[in-house]
Parts: sequence; structure tokens; C-alpha cells
Amino acid sequence: MELPLVQLGEGERGVVTRVIGGVGMSYHLGALGIRGGKILTVVARHPFGGPVVIEIDGRAITIGRGIAARIWVEKK
Repeated sequence: MELPLVQLGEGERGVVTRVIGGVGMSYHLGALGIRGGKILTVVARHPFGGPVVIEIDGRAITIGRGIAARIWVEKK
């Protein structure tokens, strides 16, 4: 089942299926290692619309909820 990254709970894993956005955003996320086929884990979801912390390739990355809503994953 494909869903936005922002809907995953803490400790849940997913495989990136697509990124909704322009070339610039795709390039930026790709530079962070967030691209199709990558497995990521949600480490923390900060309250009150705060950022989402994910782990990908052994690194923790903090991204805003707006961007997390544009990253679609297949729940694992």
C-alpha cells in the first residue's frame, strides 16, 4: 500500500516509490539519498507539525512535514 512518508509512525519502515515535485526537489532529495527503491525508517515525528526524522543508509536526516508529504513510500 503506497502512502506519503508523513503518515508512517515512529519505527515504521518503507521503500521510496516516488517523489512528487520538480527537478530541484528531486535533485536535492537525491543528494540526501532519498530516491526510488531506498529503504527508510521513521525515527521520530515531532509534535505540532514539526519535522520528521528518518534514517536512510545509516544516517539520520531531518525533513519538514511538507516535503515528507511529497515522498511516497510502500510500507514494509
